[in-house]
Amino acid sequence: MPEPIKRLYRSKQDRMIAGVIGGMAAYFEIDSSLLRLLTVAIGIFTGFVPLVIAYIIAWIIVPEEPA
Repeated sequence: MPEPIKRLYRSKQDRMIAGVIGGMAAYFEIDSSLLRLLTVAIGIFTGFVPLVIAYIIAWIIVPEEPA
């Protein structure tokens, strides 16, 4: 039996703003707190404006997880 296709969804349970980071953490099977810290660190070193733009784009493009 083939494995189900793995898809990226915005999380309904593990969310701070829109569930993008929680969904990415579930997709990559890592802790969401670790991914949030990594995101903040990347934002500090590269500037927050590109990070905010990327987050908003992901918020629009990535669908919310089904019920």
